[in-house]
Amino acid sequence: MKYNPLRLKDKVLFDKFLGANRKELSTYSFANIYIWRSLFKIFWVIIEENLCVFFKDGIGTFLYLPPLGRRQSKDLIERCFGIMDGFNPNKDVSRIENIAECGLDFYRSLGYDCVYKGSDYVYRVSDLIRLKGTSFKSKRAAFNYFIKHYRFDYRPYSLRDKDSCLALYRKWMNNRRGKSDDPVYIKMLEDSFLTQQEALSNYKKLDLAGRVVKINNRIKGHTFGLPLNKDTFCILFETTDLGIKGMSSFIFRRFVEELPDYQYINVMDDSGLANLRRVKLSYRPVKLIPSYIVKRE
Repeated sequence: MKYNPLRLKDKVLFDKFLGANRKELSTYSFANIYIWRSLFKIFWVIIEENLCVFFKDGIGTFLYLPPLGRRQSKDLIERCFGIMDGFNPNKDVSRIENIAECGLDFYRSLGYDCVYKGSDYVYRVSDLIRLKGTSFKSKRAAFNYFIKHYRFDYRPYSLRDKDSCLALYRKWMNNRRGKSDDPVYIKMLEDSFLTQQEALSNYKKLDLAGRVVKINNRIKGHTFGLPLNKDTFCILFETTDLGIKGMSSFIFRRFVEELPDYQYINVMDDSGLANLRRVKLSYRPVKLIPSYIVKRE
């Protein structure tokens, strides 16, 4: 069987499979697969007319998404686990990640264990634009403070902004790292730098929309996203200077204001971080979309 290493040119093929059925989880986009290539060896194979995407690192190999195709079967899933087992001395590492809730019955019927992984936070676009009501009072105040106290330039990202955006992330990362002694969290911060680097370098080919905010001709905030489906736009990441009051509220709302043709905004999951969970809940999600991991019992 031929294992194909992931390349940018594969986007056309991936988009065909990813677009075959409406997906709500943020992981179901080529960009959100490709940006991990600095951290994982990513390869794909077609099995029974299904696209199967594998991630491999020093710990082991797993299937990043369930097989993408019109029909799954017991034989297909067993073949996928067979491929993973061939790479993994410890077969407990073999698993399928990012299973949508609608797919659980199929895997449970085959005797697999389905474990909750996390949930994407989804907001209504109109809520984020208007920020009406008591629950959004602090968000309105932060937004208004920013536009009142700063002279800024909000504009589309271009490749010449890459080094400045990465420098901003390093500054943000060092601030966060200095306040934590959790090695898992610190590793996540470092991993996010590499994924942002991939996204910033290839934003056009990944069909990402990016915006930057400049103050005194220096980038103090940036945000990137992409269409997930015809109703939903996904915010892939956002970085702001923590010393600029109201910056995060401004860039988030301002970006969303450009997306009136979408009904929802997906801001992905909280990575199990309590602080990030509080922030995402504070914007009053209209729904949480769970994802699961499939393992053998």
